[in-house]
Amino acid sequence: MIKIYGATRYTVLRKRILAPKIKEIDIYSPRIAKAARAGQFVMVMVDKESERIPLTIVDWDREDGWIRVVFQEVGVSTIKLGLVDIGEDLYHVSGPHGVPTHISRFGTVAVVGGGVAVAALYPVARAFKEAGNRVVAIIGARSSNLLIYEDEVRSVCDELYISTDDGSRGIRGYVSSALEKIFSEGLKPDLVWIVGPVAMMKMCSSVARRYGVRAVASLNPIMVCGIGMCGACRVRVYGKTRFACLEGPEFDALGVDWNELELRLQMYRDEENISLRRFLESGGCIGQDKT
Repeated sequence: MIKIYGATRYTVLRKRILAPKIKEIDIYSPRIAKAARAGQFVMVMVDKESERIPLTIVDWDREDGWIRVVFQEVGVSTIKLGLVDIGEDLYHVSGPHGVPTHISRFGTVAVVGGGVAVAALYPVARAFKEAGNRVVAIIGARSSNLLIYEDEVRSVCDELYISTDDGSRGIRGYVSSALEKIFSEGLKPDLVWIVGPVAMMKMCSSVARRYGVRAVASLNPIMVCGIGMCGACRVRVYGKTRFACLEGPEFDALGVDWNELELRLQMYRDEENISLRRFLESGGCIGQDKT
């Protein structure tokens, strides 16, 4: 392992703006980098007053000891994370959490991602490709200026389809429409792997069900502890309560109770809005770095 000069635990080494309010940072964490595998995540605390937020490990370097995460500035914690400068330390990062993606030689795998979650798709697509699969990727965003990780995903896939809600790039419509399109044109993958907003994953799982294809979804429920103690991340899969941080985050998409997951994600919406308003009133800013 190469010691990076000046880096201590959880130092932000690099930072990049990918799209409006979407940022990528590399964090020095040799222990996590050494153990990280595709599909896992970390729990990040920006400072000692911050909540713990789950972020997918998008990339890592075992030799240099860093991990990469991508996030969208939505609430107070992600806005504060976006304000951390290169060379500054985060309060705490734990991980890797979650069960790694089950990687095997399935044959043809379709990987589907929407919004900021396209970054989370990249290491999984890479792992499927390295295992000898034909990998077909579908990535999407609301508009072309919000599309991220196109080059990265393209580099590890055999085919890449792009969709935008407004038609400014690629297929006009949702990624589920693009998935429907390639199915209708004769592609029947051996596995569909999905990550993104709940409504998007729900629609994609419905498409897979109609065509009789197995589908796996990487879920994004509320998480507090990340180790299965608090129960905040519970989801219902085939009628059984599962804990996404410990048993997931990936589950059989055809068995997920998507309606319950959507409702649970809205549980603290009012509190989140109040917290955000107070933060902004106190001088916090969105989409900017400290100067």
